[in-house]
Amino acid sequence: MSDPAIPKKSGSAVKSRSKLQDWEENTLRPTLEKSPERQKEFTTVSSYPIRRLYTEEDLAGWDASRDLGNPGEPPYTRGIHATMHRGRLWTMRQFAGFGTAEDTNQRFRYLLAQGQTGLSTAFDLPTLMGYDSDHTLAEGEVGKCGVAISSLADMEVLFDQIPLSDVTTSMTINSPAAVIWAMYLAVAEKQGADWKKISGTLQNDILKEYIAQKEYIYPPEPSMRLVIDTFEFGMKHTPRFNVISISGYHIREAGSTAIQELAFTLRDGMEYVEWAMRRGLPVDEFTPQLSFFFNAHNDFFEEIAKYRAARRIWHKAMKERYKSVSPRSWALRFHTQTAGCSLTAQQPMNNVVRTAIQALAGVLGGTQSLHTNSLDEAWALPTEHAATIALRTQQIIAHETGVTNTVDPLGGSYFVETLTNEVESGAWDYIRRIDAMGGMVAAIERSYPQREIAEASYRYQMAIDNKEKIIVGVNDYVTPEKPMDLLQIDETVARRQAARLGRLRAERSSSEVERRLNALRKASEGSENLMPYIYDAVKSYATLGEICQAMRTVFGAYEEVSIT
Repeated sequence: MSDPAIPKKSGSAVKSRSKLQDWEENTLRPTLEKSPERQKEFTTVSSYPIRRLYTEEDLAGWDASRDLGNPGEPPYTRGIHATMHRGRLWTMRQFAGFGTAEDTNQRFRYLLAQGQTGLSTAFDLPTLMGYDSDHTLAEGEVGKCGVAISSLADMEVLFDQIPLSDVTTSMTINSPAAVIWAMYLAVAEKQGADWKKISGTLQNDILKEYIAQKEYIYPPEPSMRLVIDTFEFGMKHTPRFNVISISGYHIREAGSTAIQELAFTLRDGMEYVEWAMRRGLPVDEFTPQLSFFFNAHNDFFEEIAKYRAARRIWHKAMKERYKSVSPRSWALRFHTQTAGCSLTAQQPMNNVVRTAIQALAGVLGGTQSLHTNSLDEAWALPTEHAATIALRTQQIIAHETGVTNTVDPLGGSYFVETLTNEVESGAWDYIRRIDAMGGMVAAIERSYPQREIAEASYRYQMAIDNKEKIIVGVNDYVTPEKPMDLLQIDETVARRQAARLGRLRAERSSSEVERRLNALRKASEGSENLMPYIYDAVKSYATLGEICQAMRTVFGAYEEVSIT
C-alpha cells in the first residue's frame, strides 16, 4: 500500500520509487497494522505539514551546485564564511538592561568577566517610546523592562570603564534609534575611540514596530526618513557599524509562523534598500552595513531551514532586484535570539532545555551572534544567576558538543534540503503579494502583515487549547510549582532618575539646548539629514524626550488603524 503523504516522481526516479514501494509494502504496512502512529498528522510549530519520510524523490530538480553550493559562496545556503564556526565562534551577546545606567553597567561588566564577547542593551519602555524618565507617561515603567536612558549623562554612566573601541555593542532601540545612537557615538568620541573603527549594531527597524511590536512615535514616512538618515551618516562616518538590524524576532514573538517571519523580515529589508536607493545611496556602499535578527523557536529543523532559506533569498534579491555586484552585499548576516514567547512561567527550569535546543538550531543554521534567554524571563528580567546559566549554555554548545567542528553538518539531508526549499518558496509567495500591494509601507497601511500574524497566532493558541500541540508543564505534565528568586525593580529607580534629570537641567546651558533643538526642528521641516542636528542636541545634553518632542512637533504622532 502506497503512502499518499510521499509524493511520486517519474523518469529518473523509477529505481528509487521501486525501493520506496518495497519499503512501504514490506516494512511500513506491517508496522502500521501492528502499531499505528501517534497522530494522523505531524506538523512543525508553525503547523506546516511534515511527511513521514523524505527521500531523493523530494529533491527532484534540486541541483547541489546551484541550490546548496559551498560555504562562503553564493547562494550562501551553507553559510556566509568558508570556515564558519571552525574559524570564529559566533559573538555571545547576552541581552542586558535594567534599572539605572549604574545597575546595567555592573551587569555588563559581570557578563564580560564571565566570557561574554559582545554587549546587547535592553532599554526600558519610556526610552523606547521617546520619553524621559520623569515624564508623566513614564510612571511605573522606569527601569522595569530595560535600562532607563534619558540623556548623554546616562549613556556615559552606562559605558563607564567599558572601552567602546574594543567591544561590539548591540542596542535594541527603534523609533528613537537615531538619538540613542548619537549618544553612543558621543560617548565613543569622549573615550577617544575612532568612529571608523568602532563596531556594533543599532536595531533601528521601524517597519517591524508597525507590524508587530507597536513601539513607534512618528508616522511611517518621517520614520523611514530617520532610518535612511542613519544609513547615510553611517556610510560616511562609521563604516564598521551595522546601522540596522532588520528584525523578524518581534514578528515571531507576536505570533507569526516561521515562513511569515522570514518573508516579512526580508521584505522589510528590501523596503529599506529601495528607500535608500531613492535617496541616491549606492547600493553596494550601504548594504554591507545592514544586518538581520531572527527568532529561534522550538521546532529545530524548521528554524534551521529558515536561516538557510534567508541567505538564499537575500542573495537572489540583491543580485536580481537591486543589481548589486558586491559579495559583501549578497551575504546576509544575522543575530539570533532564542524564543521568549516559548518560555513558560510554569516549571521554569524547563526553559533551560528549550533555550539550549533553540540555541543549537541557531548555531547549526549559521548565526553570526546569539543571545540565549534566561530561565526566569517569563516572570521577570533575569537574575545574575539565570543570566549566567544562559551564557554557559552557549559556551557548552561552542566547546563541548562538537557541532562547530564541521561546516553545515546537515547539508544534503533530504529533509533539511526539502524543508529549506519549501520555506523559501512560501516566503517568496508572501514577498510577491507585498510587492503587488506597492511595498511593505503600503502593506502595513493596509494592515496586511498585522492581520496575517494575528490569524496565525490565533490558530496556534487554538492548537494549544485543543492539545494538538503539547507545551510541557502548561497543557500537559502539570505539577505543583515552587517559588523562585526574581529580580525586583522598585520605584527607587524612578526617583534616582528624576533626581539625575533635575541636576542635569540645572547644570546645562538651557539657551544652548534650546538653540540646538530649534535647529533640529527647522531641519525636520526640510529634507536635510537629521543626524548632525540630533548629534549636536545630544552633545548639549538635551534629553531624549526633548529631542523626540522637537521632531514630534513637525512629524506628528502615529495612530494605528485597527484591523477589521
